[in-house]
Amino acid sequence: MKLNLQDVERVSSISKEEFIAKYYKPQKPVIIENLTDSWNAKNKWSFEYIAEKVGDKIVPLYDNSPVDYSKKFNEPVAKMSFKDYIKLLKKEPTDLRIFLFNILKEVPELRDDFEFPEIGINFIKQMPMLFFGGQESRVFMHYDIDYSNLMHFHFHGEKECILFPPSETKYLYKIPYSLISREDIDFNNPNFEKWPNLAKAKGFKVHLNHGEAVYIPEGYWHHMFYKTAGFSMTLRAYPRNIKSLSIALYNIIYMRNFDNLMRKIQGQKWLEYKNNKAIKTIV
Repeated sequence: MKLNLQDVERVSSISKEEFIAKYYKPQKPVIIENLTDSWNAKNKWSFEYIAEKVGDKIVPLYDNSPVDYSKKFNEPVAKMSFKDYIKLLKKEPTDLRIFLFNILKEVPELRDDFEFPEIGINFIKQMPMLFFGGQESRVFMHYDIDYSNLMHFHFHGEKECILFPPSETKYLYKIPYSLISREDIDFNNPNFEKWPNLAKAKGFKVHLNHGEAVYIPEGYWHHMFYKTAGFSMTLRAYPRNIKSLSIALYNIIYMRNFDNLMRKIQGQKWLEYKNNKAIKTIV
């Protein structure tokens, strides 16, 4: 038995009007194959090129270790020079990842290699972010705290994504006061006897090759899997309306701070309570 997933629609190119009408307004994902054709990044961006630009800068690394109440939010598990990290990616599979690597802050000259697509949405110019992962590394099923609309571009290799719209949250064993589902669910090979609600969830599957982009609508759950070592760039756009913006503000102002407070007060008991609460959600 497999997850109920349909292939995301593919287009080679798209007009602003078509993108808005067919995908942005109805909040439907789409893969755009040739959106980067005019970019220098399409031909330039490789491990070697990025390593040359970043050099020996020390970068924080993350893995799929379970949430630990004693660690700070987004606390890395290791640090390494960027060049050494790229050598590791090229040498062997690893679950160590870089995320939220801000191009403008860390390597501003890379800004010359890409454009903000003219497809009818206003991207946040200050937040082009890079993400790196080793072969077979993955990112927990989650949705973004700011409820942004995302355009996710992949480079150097192959990447797979599983997407679920917000309507399917009730089936995904969401952890209360967080942005993730149960961390012990393997979305690449789910155990439906242990997680029966997953059989009811309807989502999408995505396969990205070098230079391809996928539009991920606001609030969509996404699980990333690096078939090969590679890296991606995400451009963000603000939520479409007041309702979505209010969800983002709730997440940022209340939910995150309340969760951090409860971790300090109750420690591991708080995490165990949340995990148990996610299992007891029956639909």
